[in-house]
Amino acid sequence: MPKSRPPYPEAFRREIVQLVRAGQEVEELAKQFEPSAQTIRNWIAQADRDEGRRADGLTTAEREELRQLRRDNKRLREERDIQKKRQPGSHRKARRSHHGVRIRERESGGLSDHDDVSSPGPFDERLLCLARARALGSVSSG
Repeated sequence: MPKSRPPYPEAFRREIVQLVRAGQEVEELAKQFEPSAQTIRNWIAQADRDEGRRADGLTTAEREELRQLRRDNKRLREERDIQKKRQPGSHRKARRSHHGVRIRERESGGLSDHDDVSSPGPFDERLLCLARARALGSVSSG
């Protein structure tokens, strides 16, 4: 749900808190200025936490650090999920033979069922079949 108005400037908040501490009533300040009485009370409580007068919540610096850590955590989770999605296909790696033919190969060394031989060039079909058989290990290299 979007905020109904932008946040009040920090300097404005500090001035209101100082006015309350100087003796003005919260309700009077709420009538005179726009923020509600509860908003002003919240500002006073947060200022007390920041100054060490209260220990019932997070200081502004701690809140900001928590916000940053949550952002970083979210980003790292997204990166991890992207890496997990890439893993199923990582058992294959693309390589080029010494003739420039691109071959997709499994980690174990064998070719996959969907071998990708792109732009075979001037090689004839027999040479490609021989190369495939050799990569599968059915033809000896000697």
